[in-house]
Amino acid sequence: MADSANSKNYGVPIYGAGWVPPSALRSAVEPSADDEKDDGDKSSSSAPGNYVVLAGGGGEGNSGIRNALIVAQFDFDSNVLSDEPVARLGTGGDLPYRMAVHPGGEGLMCSLPKSCRWFDWDFQTAESRSLGLRSSEKVLEPLDDVGQQLALTFNNEGSLLAVGGEDGKLRVFKWPSMENILDQANAHASVKDLDFSPDGKCLASVGSGPCRIWDVSKSTSVASLTKENDEIFGYCRFSPINDENQVLYITTMQDQGGSISKWSTTTWRRIKSKRVVRDPICAFNISPNGKLLAIGTIEGDVLVVSSNNLQVQNVVKKAHLGLVTTLKFSEDSRALLSASLDSRVRVTIIKEEKKSGLSLWIVILVLLIAIAVYYAASNGILPLELNSILK
Repeated sequence: MADSANSKNYGVPIYGAGWVPPSALRSAVEPSADDEKDDGDKSSSSAPGNYVVLAGGGGEGNSGIRNALIVAQFDFDSNVLSDEPVARLGTGGDLPYRMAVHPGGEGLMCSLPKSCRWFDWDFQTAESRSLGLRSSEKVLEPLDDVGQQLALTFNNEGSLLAVGGEDGKLRVFKWPSMENILDQANAHASVKDLDFSPDGKCLASVGSGPCRIWDVSKSTSVASLTKENDEIFGYCRFSPINDENQVLYITTMQDQGGSISKWSTTTWRRIKSKRVVRDPICAFNISPNGKLLAIGTIEGDVLVVSSNNLQVQNVVKKAHLGLVTTLKFSEDSRALLSASLDSRVRVTIIKEEKKSGLSLWIVILVLLIAIAVYYAASNGILPLELNSILK
């Protein structure tokens, strides 16, 4: 597959991806006191643009593919990804497998084969003011030598960090103090996905068996969402709007294909389920405005789904040559970042669904008026003047 403006091959299989928060980017263009003194009355530098951060590599051994964190730039106006990464930070023999970008712009957490490591944003203050990464001196003792973590996530405020391991252990820490407030050894046989509710009070975990809901403040499980028939739960996301209509979305897999189910967050009962694709779902996310869901399949397809009625709105067939490993919406929900084991990264601009309901009602109204006029004219109901004009 050849490169296109919004799809680039950066040379390493990608396992994790995210958008760099605007709060992190703003600090890159805020001039220091020395800069202001030197620049005099010169206007400040323009914003550095939009960046995406990627994690991947060839893993252990002599594959010849380096393990690295990669930063690339994206231009919304032209829908173009940079041809080459603007920064690349090697991680040696450790494959960066999963990644959680701090919502406050502080940096990012990355899971390695045996531990988790924190990375800081590195801003080059030269004329280009480019963005990079550097390994932090921050020591994360509770996440040292804990084995492979398969799921990492911060709550919306960035004050809590949840990690789920290949060994089935679930941990929640206060950030940045790393005070452990939940430690469950057998949450699942293996933890596959995690998501905080918008208020940070609840945490959903998916692995083998049912989806479990945890009360973070009480450090206890408060609900267990059971599967139907031969369902296999895959991924979970809370709707980001914290109101009485808040729901939890869970992807499921059956012989008939991949489905999305909606669950009430008050009763923890299933509201509805809908099959959306024939192939297994291997990546899932929800837009920050809560209107859209995104799924990726093992065939490399990317689908955008309405969160309201679970109708598929857009399909990008063969967006990737391999299975989709990660999906992330931009903060304004305008774009969807997808990545794959085929080393390709793609940004898809979200097209708003056309509102055709009003025009359809106008057509129906015009037709009804025309039928009524014709009926009235045929039966002599209209005034003589109008009747003669119509005839």
